[in-house]
Amino acid sequence: MDLRTVSLVLVDDNTAYRESVRELLDTEPGFAVLAEAHDGPTAIRLIGELTPDVVIMDVIMPNVNGIETTRQVVAASPAVKVIALSMHGDNSFVSAMQDAGASGYVLKDQVLNELVAAIRAVTSGQTHFRRQAPADNPW
Repeated sequence: MDLRTVSLVLVDDNTAYRESVRELLDTEPGFAVLAEAHDGPTAIRLIGELTPDVVIMDVIMPNVNGIETTRQVVAASPAVKVIALSMHGDNSFVSAMQDAGASGYVLKDQVLNELVAAIRAVTSGQTHFRRQAPADNPW
């Protein structure tokens, strides 16, 4: 078992939501949240300075959205893994984040069940994407 601490940066424009995700991750052994950002430009600066292992990235944000922020982060720091965290499960958002270089995608309403698994997957070289199921067959 790998005992190395996984360093994280959280990016979400909703402060209360970002803080709740941080509380969840702070209780998980082996995770260290290095910083939080409320928008793309702040995230790009912090990620460049801190070089975390994983970035948890909101997709819809003001200024620079999560898709473009992910594209810039992955171009500047290819070793950094990005996991999208969004309330939008539409395949177009999933595909856009995947095309931008994200390694995973978790819906905000599934964060308790999936975020830790997604982080563990991407830090072990895997991806964690869930495509939207048909309306009559929820995930």
